[in-house]
Amino acid sequence: MSAEEIKDLLTHTLEGMQVEVDDKAEPKGIKVPPSQIKPVLQELYQNPSTYFDMLSCITGVDNGPEENIMEIIYQLYSIPFNLQVMVKVQLDREVPKVETVSDIWKTANWQEREIYDLLGVHFENHPDLRRILLPADWEGHPLRKDYKHQEYYRGIKVEY
Repeated sequence: MSAEEIKDLLTHTLEGMQVEVDDKAEPKGIKVPPSQIKPVLQELYQNPSTYFDMLSCITGVDNGPEENIMEIIYQLYSIPFNLQVMVKVQLDREVPKVETVSDIWKTANWQEREIYDLLGVHFENHPDLRRILLPADWEGHPLRKDYKHQEYYRGIKVEY
């Protein structure tokens, strides 16, 4: 199934859906608005013609203050159909937020927490959105392009 076929399936089954093919993506991919990510991923998971039963990875990307965009990229895999697709959403960098998908795929729970911890993306309705890699009192999100390293942490000089 091509990205174009996946786009057609989504626009046919989900009324008013805004889906576009991402020609630059490898494996094939689609882009959707952040407000539509949950219904799109739910449909790709539940639809018997796609059945993307595995969330391989969620990646967060900071495109920097100049572009003012962050991206969340979901890599899906259908075991029965041996099919892959990449689904991308672009977020406002000033207030990066998107709905959690941890209720669709349990593996999203920790992956979303990592993105929250390192990039500061808020996953709405996440059951336990807190830092997972850094201490709870850490300041900032180190994978942001404009991150400023702390000079001291708990009274200890931080060397980089």
